Amino acid sequence: MAKQKRLKLGALLHGVGGGTSLWRHPDTDPGASVNFELYKSWVRKAEEGKLDLIFIADGLYINEKSIPHFLNRFEPITILSALAAVSQNIGLVGTLSTSYSEPFTVARQFGSLDVISGGRAGWNVVTSPLEGSALNYGKKEHPDHDKRYRIATEYLEVTRGLWDSWEDDAFVRNKETGVFFDRDKMHALNHEGEFFSVKGPLNIARSKQGGPVIFQAGASEVGKNYAAKEADAIFAGAENLEEALKFAQDVKARAAGFGRNPDDVLIFPGISPIIGRTAEEAERKYQEVASLVTIENALNYLGRFFEHHDFSQYPLDEPFPELGDLGKNSFQSGTDKIKRDAKEKGLTLRQVALQSATPRGNFIGTAEQVADRVQEWFEAGAADGFMITAAVPHGLEEFVDQVVPILQERGLFRTEYESDTLRGNLGLQVPENRYAKAKAEAVRS
Repeated sequence: MAKQKRLKLGALLHGVGGGTSLWRHPDTDPGASVNFELYKSWVRKAEEGKLDLIFIADGLYINEKSIPHFLNRFEPITILSALAAVSQNIGLVGTLSTSYSEPFTVARQFGSLDVISGGRAGWNVVTSPLEGSALNYGKKEHPDHDKRYRIATEYLEVTRGLWDSWEDDAFVRNKETGVFFDRDKMHALNHEGEFFSVKGPLNIARSKQGGPVIFQAGASEVGKNYAAKEADAIFAGAENLEEALKFAQDVKARAAGFGRNPDDVLIFPGISPIIGRTAEEAERKYQEVASLVTIENALNYLGRFFEHHDFSQYPLDEPFPELGDLGKNSFQSGTDKIKRDAKEKGLTLRQVALQSATPRGNFIGTAEQVADRVQEWFEAGAADGFMITAAVPHGLEEFVDQVVPILQERGLFRTEYESDTLRGNLGLQVPENRYAKAKAEAVRS
């Protein structure tokens, strides 16, 4: 009998919240984004619920109009390394840019996190959509969208090569013979490419999971191809079941086209559950949070997706302005969708801004109703798992305490961890070291 497929769950830890105004809520700590004690409580709650992973997002450019959470927050590798010490099984996934960092350094950072955590690290590979990022790294210009993905492709090739610098049994550490390592099992990369020249080897060995799990969130055509070819898991955005199913089927078909098993590419739509004792109470919670957003903040929030464009210059209650190619070199798939929806639905600027800043998700209701929706998407093939974002204060705690037990009772979600590594819990294979694999193949031939 085939083993039943189980749902995967992650928690996006977003400090004071991903929106513009949740920090104003009376039950929110406005300093949450730099409150380590709060982060510790969140990771412990997520691990109590047997969630697969926590996820730390990041960005490299801020200004006075940025989302409050972005103005003062922890750097992902730093906070994840600290959280590794207060957790045992849960995966630790962080965002890091391939456009504004060096492969050797990043391979070493994530390799270290992977060893520190005993094989629980994951890297959300991003290309940095914000053009202002270039200004913080001494660059004359922000690479265009397609070039960023070319850089990312070579970048990941280099980091994976560096993670294989040492075969798994390379370190002999024999005190009697004085042999610390087997020289035949240390490998220099000697990479020379379009963007990078890296000799290696890396000065840290692989963890027992064989290397960090690769996450990606590409939604443009180039981004989906990159994710389908390279990623172990994909963080997706979808407004409804139909859209989520279409995305999942598209990316898995692309993965198959690259010669991969589609089941090895896990799709995680991001959702923001709001749970109440009744559907009416959940609705009140949503309205309470939505009411905190001013139109000025909504315009600023919308502007971030369009290279921090100033939307206050347009009439609020006239049709959404024609923006041409604005946004193509930032959040391309997202800005294309905003412009397309505004035109097709005849939306005003006010409507677009408020919808962007106060999105109304599909997961609002009682715990039973939210669990029903999770099960519906999962069983339809629209998701292998979900990335949970707290849309209201204590949202993560309520999901773990109220929804997770229902999913467990239905046999959809684990009651105990299967593994102490992220790959193990996600059901992903440990990648073979390329050099050990080549030696084994040579012996067989």
